Amino acid sequence: MARLIILYAVALALAAGALDWLEYRYAVHAFSTEIYIGLIAAGFTTLGIWAGRRLTPRPAGPVFERNHAAIRSLGLTGRECEILELLASGQSNKELARALGISPNTVKTHVARVYEKLTVQKRIQAVEKARWLALIP
Repeated sequence: MARLIILYAVALALAAGALDWLEYRYAVHAFSTEIYIGLIAAGFTTLGIWAGRRLTPRPAGPVFERNHAAIRSLGLTGRECEILELLASGQSNKELARALGISPNTVKTHVARVYEKLTVQKRIQAVEKARWLALIP
């Protein structure tokens, strides 16, 4: 009895497989262009999503938090912090003076005090040390 059941099960499985194969063949012949167009569209959609994710800039990292303890310990004033930020932008003393509405000599004085408080001798050193101490972004 079990042998007969297994024989019928195998015959039904083969018949179902044959019907699926015939249906697939019919679908491929009847809708071959649509199938290929759909596959190409799916491929380009996948490629577009992948390229978009790779080429889109990532969200910015955490917001910059100024190190107020270092500012207090160095004795930097608000104007000196402002000068330090503008130094990082690469502007000349004249441009800094115009941006702040003060004379170039006053800018030189502020820059000299910033150098003194940070114990540096050049603009790039001041900017690097300020970034290292988290005084400027």
